Amino acid sequence: MLRHVTAGIDGSPESLAAAHWAAREAARRGAALRLVHAWEWHPRPAPSVPADMSQRAWAEDLPERVADSMRAAHPGLQVTGQAVADSPVAVLLRAAEESELLVLGSRGFGGVAGFLMGSVSQRVAARAPRPVALVRVGGSAADEHFSAPDGISPDEIPGVPYRDVELGLDTGRPCDELIEFAFDAAGRRGSALHVIHTFSRPPDFEAMDTLVPVRGPELLAEHQHAVTAALRPWCEKFPEVAVVESVIEGRAADELISASAGAALVVVGRRMRETRLGTHIGPVAHAALHHAPCPVAVVPHA
Repeated sequence: MLRHVTAGIDGSPESLAAAHWAAREAARRGAALRLVHAWEWHPRPAPSVPADMSQRAWAEDLPERVADSMRAAHPGLQVTGQAVADSPVAVLLRAAEESELLVLGSRGFGGVAGFLMGSVSQRVAARAPRPVALVRVGGSAADEHFSAPDGISPDEIPGVPYRDVELGLDTGRPCDELIEFAFDAAGRRGSALHVIHTFSRPPDFEAMDTLVPVRGPELLAEHQHAVTAALRPWCEKFPEVAVVESVIEGRAADELISASAGAALVVVGRRMRETRLGTHIGPVAHAALHHAPCPVAVVPHA
């Protein structure tokens, strides 16, 4: 079976940024790129639809036009395109099931603009059975790498080392799918994996209930040991990946977003569970999706 990285496209700058990032990711994985455009008829066509074309004709033409652009920008990459007449969420969820990774575009980050991710992207990221990556508009291949020396040409950028992959790790619920995805992403880039784990010091009244109150240094050492133990089998499986562990007293979302400013990719987990309000993204993943300036991969797990 042909392996795919899939990008959802709609002709917007956000989706084109996602398509280019997905193309680079497909090349790193040795996979093909599949472009999927979901469309529904509307009584008022979008401004992007030319006046002399029907909505169907424009929708069916879009994937091939974008595919031609991807082939020109990424020579040697196998690219296919498909238009599907159905709701975007339904189409993208089906595409995710058949892909190693689904890549979607996202608008803006930080402050109020951070909450412009879009209802489709958020609903798909919250329900997809496979990893979903959200990519910001305006990013480029150079942004995934450390600053290049002056005078370097664009074709030399891939030779510049990648920025770190950041992983948010909860040792109370370590997850194989999440950790493996992060190690694999770092390994394919030849980058370091920066693992961030945060903890909160228990209130004094809780510590008083124990026979031996847990002091700050002892609590830190306990969490550091838990992180090392959770990562040990993956360090053995991916010996080529350099791992940097940060165990910090603080809020997970704040620390992860702060570290994301210099990262190539942030990896967060999403528990696959149903509540009375339906599926949802946890608070750390939610914060990363809205505020991290680099691409964010959301990995579902049990």
